[in-house]
Amino acid sequence: MVKGTHSMGKKSGKKNMIYCRRCGKRTLNTSNRACSSCGFGRTKRMRSYSWMKARK
Repeated sequence: MVKGTHSMGKKSGKKNMIYCRRCGKRTLNTSNRACSSCGFGRTKRMRSYSWMKARK
């Protein structure tokens, strides 16, 4: 029933996001082994969408 310091101490040492080898951002998910930023592990191409590009 304690939701303070005791339960927070048990969360240390766990990682679910690590640094991506391709883009260098901390967006590589360890459980599904894919980068949410560049798509590394999911596709050979860099992840990009038309809505990401700036309008001119």
